[in-house]
Amino acid sequence: MYPFTLQTPAYAEAAILNAQQDQGARYIAGGTNLIDLMKLTIERPSSLLDITGLPGLEGVGRDTDGNLRVGALAKMSDVADHPLVKDSWPVIAQALNKGASAQLRNMATIGGNLLQRTRCPYFRDIATRCNKRNPGEGCDAIGGINREHALLGVSDHCIALNPSDLCVALAACDTVVEILGPAGRRIVPFEQLHRKPEGTPQIEHNLSRGELITAVIVKANAASRHSTYLKIRDRESYQFAVVSVAAGIETTSDGTIVEARVGLGGVATVPWRARNVESFLRGRRIDDETVTEAGRLSMAGATPRAHNEFKLALMEGVLADALFSLKNSNG
Repeated sequence: MYPFTLQTPAYAEAAILNAQQDQGARYIAGGTNLIDLMKLTIERPSSLLDITGLPGLEGVGRDTDGNLRVGALAKMSDVADHPLVKDSWPVIAQALNKGASAQLRNMATIGGNLLQRTRCPYFRDIATRCNKRNPGEGCDAIGGINREHALLGVSDHCIALNPSDLCVALAACDTVVEILGPAGRRIVPFEQLHRKPEGTPQIEHNLSRGELITAVIVKANAASRHSTYLKIRDRESYQFAVVSVAAGIETTSDGTIVEARVGLGGVATVPWRARNVESFLRGRRIDDETVTEAGRLSMAGATPRAHNEFKLALMEGVLADALFSLKNSNG
């Protein structure tokens, strides 16, 4: 770990000013991802800005429009266990509870979870080539052991997986991110927060220098209330997803789908909303034929590699399980 200074700004504007002036500064709250990367010398901040004491960035509740508002400093465990989230956004509560160990959930914050970096072993090993870590040097994952890597949103420069369970759930919901920066406050649709690798895999999100996530806001709707998160992993204890599905549906009394929300995890370089699957599901009922075609569509455009092609069939099965689960729970 390289030397760094620690600062504790008293309010958000001071933190933003410090981060804007020092390009080597990093915000830190729970630190469950950043500290690991500092130990590996992948992250080498000149200073850490401790934002845990900043006022107004915690809390879970409804906003004036009845939507869910979660402060960026809210702990994963607090959000997962909140009665409002469990009742009206169960997909978020389930994704959080399956996202880490209990110890990590008690430390990690919502804002940090949104910006956590990939667990790609080549990214985390400084002895290997990685365009995300050192732009232009190549990607050893593409021709290496890539079982845990992405099939969607990949490029010739990077196939690293986005590891967040929460982000899959937020992608499936109608979510926006509230951001405070040098130019003031702005609201960004969740799908515009993360960037696919394309030719610049080292640029992972659309935040400008100094900008700070202050909250996430999730729209209230019937599909979010009737939702689920299904995660397949190599072991049931703390482990990242091999594949996962966040799904929610709104149906008529005869089971016809009026609205559908589908997010995919374990298969993409960014949190992946399967809008093509959502469009297909509208106006249909959940049966064998429907879920088979939905599964096929979910992997449209996928680029499998030597060791992760099995995810194509696995995702089809997991999506089917999630949809049938929602059908059965709807009576």
